[in-house]
Amino acid sequence: MTVSKVPSSESRLRFLYPEGGPGRQIKARLKAGDVQLGGIVDEHARPVLVKLYHQAGFDFVYFEYEHVMYSPTSLADAVVSARDTGLPVIAKTPQLERAEVAKLLELGVSGIQLPRTETREQVEELRSYLKFPPAGTRAVAPGYGNSDYVQPEDWVAWMAEQDKETTLVVHIETRLGYKNIEEIVSTPGVDMLYVGPGDFSIEMGHPGDYDHPDVAGPMADILAVCKSHGVPFGTTASSAEAAAEWVGRGASFFETDDERGLILRAASQLVSDYRRLIG
Repeated sequence: MTVSKVPSSESRLRFLYPEGGPGRQIKARLKAGDVQLGGIVDEHARPVLVKLYHQAGFDFVYFEYEHVMYSPTSLADAVVSARDTGLPVIAKTPQLERAEVAKLLELGVSGIQLPRTETREQVEELRSYLKFPPAGTRAVAPGYGNSDYVQPEDWVAWMAEQDKETTLVVHIETRLGYKNIEEIVSTPGVDMLYVGPGDFSIEMGHPGDYDHPDVAGPMADILAVCKSHGVPFGTTASSAEAAAEWVGRGASFFETDDERGLILRAASQLVSDYRRLIG
């Protein structure tokens, strides 16, 4: 009788991600110039939503974890579903705090987005939570979603892979963040920059008007700084047409819309079609 040899944990991880983990994949695609579209998960952190986003063609999933309460189980299930589907996960941490960041990382989140990024010191603190010593202060906890529940045999190699995997996303949405943009973007370890046009438009005196010159102008300034430092710039555009204009300027990723907006638009269109035909 032939006994099958159980593959090593490292070979199983290579089988799951032959081109590297999800975090490295999104960074590689951005570096290659591929515009990345993210579907936002707002209230319904469920595997079915992640699967539907994958079918729709999104490049990554973004979890809005600052303004929304998820149950721990539903969030964990949705993140695992995303990883199994091959979708990188970016999540906004509720606050700049070690345990909050660690829990997201161990769930399997690749990118941590820091709301209200305003100083270099904040970026350096977040980076320390993302990277293992000596680069940072992350505590080791293998065998969770961070390694797809495979227990790595070589901790040194796995820690090095995780340091390549974790992705630091700064989130600019205040005047102070705009004022300090050069020191923020130039901080070592920044992988992506997102401008939140909602709060940024409020700060600039034009709430909800993403395309107003007093809003779009400073955003273009931020984009120019990102380009000078080779940091991918992203935002949420007011429309696909506005997104095309941002891409023309050099934007490379978008956190597009959440399930509430998508369901409302599709449902409204369906009802309108029916009413038009059946009265």
